[in-house]
Amino acid sequence: MPASPTATPEHIKDVNTRYHDAAASEYDAKWGIDFGDIGQDQVRGKLVKALGGAGGERFGDALEIGSGTGYFSLNLVQLGLIERLTATDISPGMLAQLAGTAESLGLEDVTTVVTEAETLPFDDESFDLVLGHAVLHHIPDLDRAFAEIRRVLRPGGRIVFAGEPSRYGDRLAALPKRTGIFVAPAWRRLVGARERAVAEVDQSEGHSLEGEVDVHAFAPADLRRLLERAEFDERHVGGEELLANAWGWGLRTVESSAEPDSVPFAWRKFAFRSYIALQKVDTRLLEPRLPAELFYNLLVSARKPA
Repeated sequence: MPASPTATPEHIKDVNTRYHDAAASEYDAKWGIDFGDIGQDQVRGKLVKALGGAGGERFGDALEIGSGTGYFSLNLVQLGLIERLTATDISPGMLAQLAGTAESLGLEDVTTVVTEAETLPFDDESFDLVLGHAVLHHIPDLDRAFAEIRRVLRPGGRIVFAGEPSRYGDRLAALPKRTGIFVAPAWRRLVGARERAVAEVDQSEGHSLEGEVDVHAFAPADLRRLLERAEFDERHVGGEELLANAWGWGLRTVESSAEPDSVPFAWRKFAFRSYIALQKVDTRLLEPRLPAELFYNLLVSARKPA
């Protein structure tokens, strides 16, 4: 369940820091994060969709909010779409993981800073792009965060956020999760996987905190109003992933019921390829035709007036 409506901002930030520190070392494997061709194709597509179909723009100085392990930003750096990256997060553990990945990929112009989104320690007009992936729904005071984001952007600078959960998507994910729990015993017998001895949620305090780290689920209108209040121009809110996320939550649920080292490679290969195939169906057939409200994830972009 999400954070309690009565939870203070301090509690929310503390829970997010402790959870993400605990999850950092396993995060990429848990969520299938890729820094190769597949990951780069994914983030390139997210950037183009977030910008309302526009592509080809490159950015000099970029600031990422809630960078995590760097899925969004490091792939964009590899593509040459970002020249210099400042990656921020409230979790030192996540940033340590990101820095290690950046080093292993040979990326030199990457700086990490531990900070909150509502109090950015940067000069006015320092960045050409502020971006983030699956981060806005963790931030208690979004108006304050967007005021800070606008402050540090240069005139004409862009913001791009992707992977934000929609209210409908939250409800949509409940069905494959329940289905996954129901079919998990039969799935383990079918693939020859062992039942997890200790439930994932009970493995550590960090895992047990996962249900408290989310603060918001958005309607597209919420994000449009947020951008308007922050006085951004060229505002765009779109939807992403319907079939892929429904399938992905089912896969994630059954796999979490098994000891990870007992899940056969053939299954992992099938799960990954089927998810990517459904992503393509979403991108080519559903996203251009259906309203943003129907999708699991929302994408946001805007420009600071010049």
